[in-house]
Amino acid sequence: MNCNEGKGLDVQQVCNQESNSTLDPQDPEHPQIKEGEQLVVKQEAEGIIIWTGEDLNHEDPELPWIKEEPEELCTSEEGEQKPELKNSNSSLNCDTCGKTFQYECHLTKHVRIHTGEKPFSCSTCGKCFGQKSGLETHMKIHTGEKPHFCSICGKGFSQMINLKTHMRVHTGEKPYCCSTCGKTFSALSAFKTHIRIHTGEKPYCCKTCGKRFTQQSGLEHHMKIHTGEKPHSCITCGKSFSRMKSLKTHMRIHTGEKPHSCITCGKSFSHMMNLKTHMRIHTGEKPYSCSTCGKRFSDLSGFKKHKMIHTGEKPHPCNTCGKRFSDMTNLKAHIRIHTGEKPYCCNTCGKRFSQKSGVKIHMKIHTGEKPHSCITCGKSFSHMTSLKTHMRIHMPEKPHSCGNCGKSFVQLIHLKRHMRIHTI
Repeated sequence: MNCNEGKGLDVQQVCNQESNSTLDPQDPEHPQIKEGEQLVVKQEAEGIIIWTGEDLNHEDPELPWIKEEPEELCTSEEGEQKPELKNSNSSLNCDTCGKTFQYECHLTKHVRIHTGEKPFSCSTCGKCFGQKSGLETHMKIHTGEKPHFCSICGKGFSQMINLKTHMRVHTGEKPYCCSTCGKTFSALSAFKTHIRIHTGEKPYCCKTCGKRFTQQSGLEHHMKIHTGEKPHSCITCGKSFSRMKSLKTHMRIHTGEKPHSCITCGKSFSHMMNLKTHMRIHTGEKPYSCSTCGKRFSDLSGFKKHKMIHTGEKPHPCNTCGKRFSDMTNLKAHIRIHTGEKPYCCNTCGKRFSQKSGVKIHMKIHTGEKPHSCITCGKSFSHMTSLKTHMRIHMPEKPHSCGNCGKSFVQLIHLKRHMRIHTI
């Protein structure tokens, strides 16, 4: 989309709207942003707002949702209105960064960004804030107050600005346009987060391992790796997850829900990623290429397994016998040899198998399916291994030789039968 196309919002109107509001920390439409973040905007021919390329500021790491709020009247901590304190030059400058303010109360609030002072404390959870407006916004988390409702869908919001942003879902309005790639956004916060893709900026840093993130939410999810926190539990099997999204995906195992369908063959999948991988069967796309032998793969997991053939890597050992495997799936199948577990059952005759492939092969007995045909004589087989054994009849190859007399056989079972002659 061209950034100059379409009808945008008035620049001054949007700037005033965004600067006089705060983002709802509970609204999933808004990635977290910092207090003091400023976005440089300019007005194009039709009024669309685009980023001019200056870096985003991240001055206060403790205030992800609150932006500085110019107010008409300064208030005391108790909420009483106080007269404005203008200096003789009609402006006041911050000694740290040089930013200019018209009112002393606004300068006082701004200085807290540099000093880290947070005089406003939540009586419920103890969290502190640099501005009273930040505390008031935060308190709505505890009270659950959402006085602003969407007239179209009824969704409630704690702040009017979030309702205004939400309304763009219904109107389709996307006034924020990226000057680099042309992508447009309905919310300023989402736009700011997107800009970091181009700038490479990752302002949120893990204090444990140093890994950096573009969003506060990404850092918060990452921290659960170090803490081991898994607050989201499955009520069916008890398995826990660090993310709600992971739990929702897991629940499809129990519900059988497969919301993602292939438009070509109709096959359904529980995960979108599995559908994307499946689609490559129809398109023939194989984006993963082995740099050693050139073999190509349609899915990343198959590619990773293949690479271990060249490296000889077998990172998964059996704790019982010590045998090692290149992937966890093969190790799990191997473990069943020791445990005797046979979790896969034939619905027709009840026979059980340790591997899923075993029950699939077995089912061909009941269906009579013989998909593997000999190109020489036309005989069909249910298993590929049976076809390969049969093919030796047409070829002179007899790979199984008797160690006593040297006689050779096409099949191993024939050699074993022959060996009884020597044991008599």
